[in-house]
Amino acid sequence: MKIAIRYYTKTGNTKKLAEAIGSAINVEAKTIDEPLTEDVDLLFLGSAVYAAGIDKRVKEFLESINVNVGEVVNFSSAALIESTYKQVKKQVEAKGLKMSENEFHCRGAFKFVHRGHPDETDLKNAQEFAKKVIS
Repeated sequence: MKIAIRYYTKTGNTKKLAEAIGSAINVEAKTIDEPLTEDVDLLFLGSAVYAAGIDKRVKEFLESINVNVGEVVNFSSAALIESTYKQVKKQVEAKGLKMSENEFHCRGAFKFVHRGHPDETDLKNAQEFAKKVIS
């Protein structure tokens, strides 16, 4: 199975999740600045919420995909909302790609809210999630 991991972060929280997922499944986590260059069965896509929505760069990354992607698996962190799933799914489906029902979300620190997150438990849970998805 060919797997890719891409993420976007401003605070570093989503990077921590991406790297934890990558270490669990032996796939290098890369930022969305690095486009997909070959077909993948699974694309783990990490994002967060900034100003009540996913960043335009995540949307631009999805729009720029010009290889076959079997399924997009969402992972995210956010201080205030539950998940980026619905927002990412809308963009994924607009591109004509399939969105997995599997997703991972945890709290992310922002200023004084949820300090220390994602923490070691969150990262371990992200690793277990990734292993489950690919099994």
